[in-house]
Amino acid sequence: MTEGAARFLAATQLQPSDATPVWFMRQAGRSLPEYRALRERYGFLELATTPDLSVEVTCMPVELLGVDAAVVFADIMLPLQGMGVDFEIRESVGPLIADPIRSARQIDELRVGTAEEATPYLFAAIRGARERLGRSAALVGFGAAPFTLACYLVEGRGSRDFPHVRALIHSDPGLWNRLLAKLSEVLARYLAAQSAAGADVVQLFDSWAGVLDRDTFAAHVAPHLQALIQRLRPMLPVVYFSTGSGHLLETVAATGPDGVSVDWRLPLGQAWELAGPGRFIQGNLDPAAVLAPWPALETSARAVLAQAAHRPGHIFNLGHGVLPDSDPDQLRRLVELVHGWGPSRL
Repeated sequence: MTEGAARFLAATQLQPSDATPVWFMRQAGRSLPEYRALRERYGFLELATTPDLSVEVTCMPVELLGVDAAVVFADIMLPLQGMGVDFEIRESVGPLIADPIRSARQIDELRVGTAEEATPYLFAAIRGARERLGRSAALVGFGAAPFTLACYLVEGRGSRDFPHVRALIHSDPGLWNRLLAKLSEVLARYLAAQSAAGADVVQLFDSWAGVLDRDTFAAHVAPHLQALIQRLRPMLPVVYFSTGSGHLLETVAATGPDGVSVDWRLPLGQAWELAGPGRFIQGNLDPAAVLAPWPALETSARAVLAQAAHRPGHIFNLGHGVLPDSDPDQLRRLVELVHGWGPSRL
């Protein structure tokens, strides 16, 4: 049987394999009792910034669930530590920025240094996970896309529609572009260092892109995203993830990612048409389906697989992250179902 890393990477190259690869966003999280036990002893950032602990959590889903990829256990806010930005991650609230950006001076003061000096623990964790995993699973590095990191910097916290961000784009596009250019440089260094440390693929999380209309995204976000992707693609495949953003998919595809991860709102066949040829697709089971009894979950999963129709270039995933109340046994059965679906074919 093909090892998980080879199966996963074949899909990123649109090559057939023995089975559809599968992993789950937020698979190393609150649904696993083993993770909850660690959280009783350590805070989230302590887990993410202590290499041995990060390796343990990163590899946990591969060993417990049998998935074909591990995603490095970290947080999208970590690059801000090297930029001189004070932040915290508050339970049930998410990231909080102490001093949100409201001026050109604050943008000028953001530091751009070397990734290895800013977050050395992360690259130690990637090297440790790479050694522990071998080729049993691919290792997915990740970071925020420039827009989503800017959302937290400007808004100061998560939001339904990010009014301060949208106001800045429209009122002072020059200042906005200065911010995204600086963030793109930091993220390029950060993600290139993940590749050098042993990541096989990098996923850009653009969680909040869906709040923008297509023209605004194309004019004020896509050029920076494209520049970042162009710097990364010679090193490793790049997959772009967002939710509630089906209206942006053609524009996103034009920025050049190797693959796109789509949520459950968009049928896979339509996603392939919008993304165009030459890209792999990741997704797109509704995470809530995992909370349903197995017969309902099996039906939903088979429907996703039927839409993929054994095309090479499909990586089975959820349309967003694993919900905390998900049963690990359901996830294990789901992995077995996907692997048993049969080989991809040309």
